[in-house]
Amino acid sequence: MIEFRTIQDLINLANQHNASIGRIVLLWESESSEKPIEILQQKMQEYWTIMQQSMEQGLSQNIRSVSGLTGGDAKRVNKTQPTLISSTLQHAIARSLAVAEVNASMKKIVAAPTAGSSGIIPAALYVTLEKLQLPNERAIEALFTASGIGVVIANHASISGAEGGCQAECGVASAMAAAAIVELAGGRPPQVGEAVALSLKNVLGLVCDPVAGLVEVPCIKRNVIGVVNAIVSAELALAGVQSVIPVDEVLIALNDVSKRLPSELKETACGGLAITPTARAIQSKVHTHPH
Repeated sequence: MIEFRTIQDLINLANQHNASIGRIVLLWESESSEKPIEILQQKMQEYWTIMQQSMEQGLSQNIRSVSGLTGGDAKRVNKTQPTLISSTLQHAIARSLAVAEVNASMKKIVAAPTAGSSGIIPAALYVTLEKLQLPNERAIEALFTASGIGVVIANHASISGAEGGCQAECGVASAMAAAAIVELAGGRPPQVGEAVALSLKNVLGLVCDPVAGLVEVPCIKRNVIGVVNAIVSAELALAGVQSVIPVDEVLIALNDVSKRLPSELKETACGGLAITPTARAIQSKVHTHPH
């Protein structure tokens, strides 16, 4: 029976079985759910298809959010010649924006791990497959890698903005994406752990302060920072850079910071950007409907 509680457990299991972390997570999910591996892979393929569709939709259609506050930035970035960054980073930025804008327009996305952070993992996988010229099906195991990391973090800290701030949404999505990138690039299991640690350390304390209580500002553009953080953290790990604080101890810190953040900075729209004069003016104009 495959069991793991920590990210180090996942690393150890992968080393013991000479397998990727994604494969270990797939086997664990099969045992836990009592479903055949093929069924689970098929389901993950469905999720990847939806992710691809949401990226394409955000880049090809005139997307506007329900409030009218946001939309069109993904297309704008995608069509602009980059000044300093590589085409890979530009594609990642555009696609993370695309999915986040599709989410804000109330269209279909995959919460990964949440709707507000849904652009990070798809964009990271897309550009990694593109850059390394990998077959599309490689994304499936990479998604199991990301999901395994997400499971551990959810059990030890949080993936909820209301509980842990944006560090628990875009931050965790960034860590999940960094792990997936490392495995797609042929990194070893310990390097996956380093990428997770490095990415989470970069966003500790990131608050959740949605303007007018909507998952639009600054949420959409934080998806961009999330995917860039994932790519950079993966590059560091692949280069052999290590986190001084071990990955599972970083999760302890993540949980500690989550508990210390005041409620005003955890999705309540009572602090941060949400209480600026412009945000107050927007809030007074936006007509919201109760769910």
